[in-house]
Amino acid sequence: MRTAEFSDRHKAAVLATCCLTVLITGMDLTIANLAIPSIRADLAATAAHAQWVIAIYALGVASLQLLGGAAGDRFGRRRVLQIGTAIFMLGSLLCSLAPDINVLIAARAVQALGASMMNPVALAVISQVFVAPVERARAIGIWGSVFGASLALGPVVGGLLIDVLGWRSVFWINLPVGAVAIALCAALVPESRSTTIRGIDPVGQALAAGSLFGLVFVLIESPGRGWTHPWIIATAVAAALGFVCFLLYEWWHADPFLELRFFRSIPFASAALTALFVFIVWGAFLFMMSIYLQGWRGYPAVQAGLLLLPVGLAVLVFSPISGRVVGRVGSRPALVVAGLMIVAMSTMLIFLTPMAPRWLLMMIFVSFGITFGMVTVPINYAAVSGMPQERAGAAAGVTSTSKQVGISLGVALSGVLAAGALSPPMGDFTSAADPLWLFTLVLGLAIAAMGIVSTSPRAARSAERLAPLIESAQSTRW
Repeated sequence: MRTAEFSDRHKAAVLATCCLTVLITGMDLTIANLAIPSIRADLAATAAHAQWVIAIYALGVASLQLLGGAAGDRFGRRRVLQIGTAIFMLGSLLCSLAPDINVLIAARAVQALGASMMNPVALAVISQVFVAPVERARAIGIWGSVFGASLALGPVVGGLLIDVLGWRSVFWINLPVGAVAIALCAALVPESRSTTIRGIDPVGQALAAGSLFGLVFVLIESPGRGWTHPWIIATAVAAALGFVCFLLYEWWHADPFLELRFFRSIPFASAALTALFVFIVWGAFLFMMSIYLQGWRGYPAVQAGLLLLPVGLAVLVFSPISGRVVGRVGSRPALVVAGLMIVAMSTMLIFLTPMAPRWLLMMIFVSFGITFGMVTVPINYAAVSGMPQERAGAAAGVTSTSKQVGISLGVALSGVLAAGALSPPMGDFTSAADPLWLFTLVLGLAIAAMGIVSTSPRAARSAERLAPLIESAQSTRW
């Protein structure tokens, strides 16, 4: 059956099936952070181990999601979506059974492999089923709202599970939801493939993943091993060389993993950097606040989850507001507001005291949620601004990858800039974390500045000049 022949009810059922996949991957972001203090206590994990539990997941998704999307285009989107969900479930089961911290980190990498197939392929399925531009936009908006809802549900559900059943139970919830998603996918989702298959550039992806992993390894391991440790120096050199080789290889490759010419568009380059900066803040904030609420303040997991609830609720409320703002007046107001909210949040965190009142914590968490509610739509809008239609997906994929890279770097930088807050005895957690919040404040200012630069007439002209270059001169390089 062609997608045009689907009834509205069938389309809604397909959308609901795809939303189940983003629900469990979205909840996993906040649930895993909330479980970190319990995992450290139960598995005798160091601060570096705790960082790897979060960072390895984001690294895996960042490295593999473009490959996952390409696999769906080549081998069938329904098939790859089912396989990805099954792998994610397997990783979740292995996480719940992990006997030590190293096995848990490896199991999180398995989860990442599955998640790298789920979200990009689910979004491609939605785009295939909802053909009309208006209904497609509405469906993608609902899909994005479910992600916001998952962020709101994650802390509450995770906190309750941790307090009642222990940290291992936060991974159990993925099993029944994943099983339902696989069954519904088999019954409802049409199989589809892309009519034009692009290459997957395995060398470029391997170079990118290796240099990124090396950078995160240096940031996470250097506080414990020392910056002059042979492993740290060797890894830093290898990561730098790998990144240079990656840029050179992609420049000359006929069908590159990352089209470097995209960065000649100021809106696109700003969108990629904004996504990176925003999600560095995201990764650092959630990681540090979970430790602060449970490790320093002594809140049980369920209470810490309730305190984090305003984050998800604010994302859920302000995402559609941001969409309307961007539709009416463009991206600049939303981006500038998001940057200034990060500045306000970081300032409050710098002056945070060990026993700060709950109303101040609520203000911080609401500011954090508003930031992410306001910024997602303009990032995606700017990324595809001026791009040819057939390359819009690739451009959006780059910004999506920037988000995952940002999360992993945010967690890694927490150990570098706030090491005293992570290693027992923690002493004054709030003072030890001040360098990290000063860094996020600077990122907020940079985001607000890019919101202005990326929406200037000069930026619009750069995007206009890029499109014909990509369409008519695929072999052109800088």
